[in-house]
Amino acid sequence: MEFRHLRCFLAVAEELHFARAAERLHIEQSPLSRAIKELEEELGVQLFVRTTRSTRLTLAGKLFLNHIPRVFAVLEQARESVKSATNGFHGQLRIALSDGITPSRLPALLARCREEYPEIEIRLFEVPLDQQIKGLHDDLYDAGFSMADEAGDGIIVNPVWEDQLMVAVPARHPVLAYKRIPLEEVLRYPIVLGDPAACEGHARQVDRILRRQEREPLIAQRVATFDVMMMLVSAGLALGLAGGAHIAFSRELGVVARPLAGQPPLLTTYLLRRDAEPSQMLARFIERLASMESNDPDWPASSKSGALKDIEL
Repeated sequence: MEFRHLRCFLAVAEELHFARAAERLHIEQSPLSRAIKELEEELGVQLFVRTTRSTRLTLAGKLFLNHIPRVFAVLEQARESVKSATNGFHGQLRIALSDGITPSRLPALLARCREEYPEIEIRLFEVPLDQQIKGLHDDLYDAGFSMADEAGDGIIVNPVWEDQLMVAVPARHPVLAYKRIPLEEVLRYPIVLGDPAACEGHARQVDRILRRQEREPLIAQRVATFDVMMMLVSAGLALGLAGGAHIAFSRELGVVARPLAGQPPLLTTYLLRRDAEPSQMLARFIERLASMESNDPDWPASSKSGALKDIEL
């Protein structure tokens, strides 16, 4: 099986049209058909059902397709690993990011790791939560950050920091009369929340907080990014509920951050990794993450909750 066979298969599987797939690959249709036939002969299965009107994947083809992105990802990581070695790095740590995690912690963590372990390259991958979990199982990532507290069997989930849930308020909105806004007051107005399909863990945590209220929230829109959330807030279309750091990092003008009244709800970010002995590089990364909470005066105060004390190595 050659790499060209996989490229040809993926193009046909995604286009479900041999002519379009050949055009996409910049080859003639006959060598494309020949490559697919060679692949089917090697695998001993039929991958496509082809008629004069349509092309569709067989069950075997669908199952084979599930593995192709992982193959390409491994090859890409192999290329990057070679480049990393060429650039003087002695190792690589692959970290997945999901759920729109709080942005304020990572720069300090990555800067400290770069300062203390300059020979280790840290590569970040922004992926949906389900892809992060699958990638951890498939050894595409060494660890990941998410706001989901459940990842299924074989994945260790540890809380690593917390961020206060706050209200993003348009300038000149009536709720700005409150220095600390009661949540029931927030729910009197349309609100914009994260879309569970894009930031599952964040949306799950916020929804749990909202379910404790008697009033049903008036959800104006669910969005995939916090940039869009802040844009809608800035336009005066809704209030937003997000971590304080997300609001502080907003580039939109006319957005005011206000804390909630009473005991402030906290959003938790988790470190995910395979349930196995961590590599030396990953163990050092986890140790640095843990020590920053207890020893670093620049580590955000809202994260100093002792969440890392029970982190598992």
